[in-house]
Amino acid sequence: MADEKFYYNPATGEVTQGKVESWDNRMGPYDTREEAEHAIAIAKERTRRADALDEADDNWGATPSWEKDEK
Repeated sequence: MADEKFYYNPATGEVTQGKVESWDNRMGPYDTREEAEHAIAIAKERTRRADALDEADDNWGATPSWEKDEK
């Protein structure tokens, strides 16, 4: 079965159908050519969301007494 998905090559800015480039020059797969053309914007948005989730997960509330600075 042929690979019908689309991929974005960040080195060249080209969109290909199928796994034409090696994995280190390939973002995807995407269902449409239009999605692949916006791969960088999609990746930036996914990173922003993941960073927000990480930040929320890191916020456990008050600092434990053993980590508070003594004066």
